[in-house]
Amino acid sequence: MSFTIAHLKRGQKGIIKNVFMNDVPLKLLEMGCLPGNEVELVQTAPFRDPMYLNIHGCHLAIRKETALLIEIDLI
Repeated sequence: MSFTIAHLKRGQKGIIKNVFMNDVPLKLLEMGCLPGNEVELVQTAPFRDPMYLNIHGCHLAIRKETALLIEIDLI
């Protein structure tokens, strides 16, 4: 089973393994959402959408549908 950012629980961390570049907004890639970078789920809104993340030192919020496109390895 492959894990994505959407599978993280609050406080869990992972290393980005694969990003589906054609479907992920360019702005996320510019902010460090790249393979090899660490991601941590800081908090979620009700119904887990959006998700507030710390990716490589940048704090950002992404929709769950986008989080499903970013594969990770759990730490």
